[in-house]
Amino acid sequence: MSLADSELVDPRFFATLANLELIARSVVEGFLHGLHRSPYVGFSVEFASHREYLPGDDLRHLNWKLYGRHDRLYVKQYDAETNLDLHLVLDVSASMETRSGPLSKMRYASALTAALAHLALGQRDAVGITLFADQVLAHLKPRSRPTQLEEILQTIENMPFRPEADSARVLHEVAELMPRRGMVVVISDLFFEPQDLMSGLDHLRFLGHDLLLFQILDPLEARLPVDGHVRFRDLETGAEMVTQPAEIREAYLRAIDMWLKELDTSCSSRGIDRLYLTTDQPLDRALFDYLTRRAQV
Repeated sequence: MSLADSELVDPRFFATLANLELIARSVVEGFLHGLHRSPYVGFSVEFASHREYLPGDDLRHLNWKLYGRHDRLYVKQYDAETNLDLHLVLDVSASMETRSGPLSKMRYASALTAALAHLALGQRDAVGITLFADQVLAHLKPRSRPTQLEEILQTIENMPFRPEADSARVLHEVAELMPRRGMVVVISDLFFEPQDLMSGLDHLRFLGHDLLLFQILDPLEARLPVDGHVRFRDLETGAEMVTQPAEIREAYLRAIDMWLKELDTSCSSRGIDRLYLTTDQPLDRALFDYLTRRAQV
């Protein structure tokens, strides 16, 4: 069985792999294999190198095959138009170590980050990475050179101790490292005060960046699917609480729902795309959403 024949975007598969490069390659190959077999074949992959026709465009650059299939006019874009700077911004704070299944949020987020880097570099985009917690812990400028994926993977694998991060004000520090307009993908659980989070995202928007958020939660955080006497421990502060989830589940789920709706409203009003994932979900949706957003930039 080839790599592309396996369920490579299923978290249960890459939880068994230790090598991040193999995970990235496997996830992307599996995703692209599935994309080419789907009714959406050609949508994001083709349109990432095309844009809709505008009056005054050179008619010699029209793609008539796409017109025949989609009944809309598209023109071919060339490298100067299509290549962009992709900034991968990964939250490595202690809360990302939460794990109730085979994968922690950190491992899931690392696999997603590696897969996005592999996918974007394959499109000849320049890709960089920034790791943050309470401050910026590592930064690699976007480049499209052959060794860039290896350096990105090494940056992730060599990430320092994960400290507490109770504020999103660090995103202002992140923004200062990215003066050149590009696409910024933030991968985090977003456990920050909404006001601080939106202030940091507004800073990135002010600099002209296109923003995409991948919010990752553990199923335990999302649904509280446990019973009995349970001891909960905050991975950042060390604070502990013993309770019976059945007694607090209704109020907890209501609070989670209100929080996610507040994030939705704040992001939508700013034109920011936010994709919500739990660590038991396949990565197909995340990669497809990235390609779709990439095609619109």
